[in-house]
Amino acid sequence: MRMQESAENYLEMILMLKNKNGQVRSIDVANEMSFSKASVSVAMKSFRKDGYITVDADGYISLTDSGLAIAEKIYERHQIIAKALMALGVDEKTALQDSCKIEHDISAQSFDKLKEHLKRHHIV
Repeated sequence: MRMQESAENYLEMILMLKNKNGQVRSIDVANEMSFSKASVSVAMKSFRKDGYITVDADGYISLTDSGLAIAEKIYERHQIIAKALMALGVDEKTALQDSCKIEHDISAQSFDKLKEHLKRHHIV
């Protein structure tokens, strides 16, 4: 079963915040995504139950192997698609926004071919 786009966005954000700040709490996710603390809390509870994250006694979130795999996949798609759009002349802000929409719906085959093409042309 395919994970919902919102769940993929949460996991990607956890990864991005972890890379940026070294540690992540629910409040960081809420602030970055402009979501309520309650909404993020519900999502984090679901992710813990499903085995995508762990939360330590101080409230710091870590991605499990399965959560990290999803987050890295979505993050890679986001980066590659944004670079492709910018290479076509799309401004960075628009490319980043559009890549966030496309990353969830593009097939694995289309993404792989896009990535291969960009590598051949030394864009990524």
